[in-house]
Amino acid sequence: MTATGPDPSTPYPLPGHPRVGFLKAFVKQPNIEVGDFTYYDDPDGPETFVERCVLHHYDFIGDRLVIGRFCAIATGATFIMNGANHAMTGFSTYPFNIFGHGWEDGFDWATIQAGLKGDTVVGNDVWIGHEATIMPGVRIGDGAIVAAKSVVTSDVPPFAIAGGNPAKVLRQRFTDEVVAELLAIRWWDWPVEKITRNLNAIRGADLAALRAAE
Repeated sequence: MTATGPDPSTPYPLPGHPRVGFLKAFVKQPNIEVGDFTYYDDPDGPETFVERCVLHHYDFIGDRLVIGRFCAIATGATFIMNGANHAMTGFSTYPFNIFGHGWEDGFDWATIQAGLKGDTVVGNDVWIGHEATIMPGVRIGDGAIVAAKSVVTSDVPPFAIAGGNPAKVLRQRFTDEVVAELLAIRWWDWPVEKITRNLNAIRGADLAALRAAE
């Protein structure tokens, strides 16, 4: 039988394990982009990933959540979006305006905009651990790992391991030279047939073989 890899549009790629789902089958919101083969693993199922894991994501804010290909997202990982922001330019952070009855008078939308952090972007081949929290505007580089229960408040470099609250870079997975080559090769962007042919090199950290495959 010819090895082809799974169909990235398959909702449940592991027969008998409905807790694992390729997110492209479930995420339909225009302000969320998910790459092929990225999966979410949850004993309650992946169907409500957006409702349970992507919080305070409102169309009128305009921010986007972008997740690359081949990412592994563990149970309870949470993406806090910019809609959670409160105005911090005054003496109080209380959202008086949302309760109306005159409290909306004089509210200046610019006080909210001042705290917006932009899009949240997760690269390719990123592993996000159990109950990790990703804060608004964070960018996680290709090949990075976020440890379980971490709170990521700042960018994580490619192929770094980050953990803690707030998350800090604990170490780099490979040398600077290897990281630079992997970012240039970008195997995750290859056609799936080419990835399939070169799985041994990808899984075995055989950089020479990856170079030869380009």
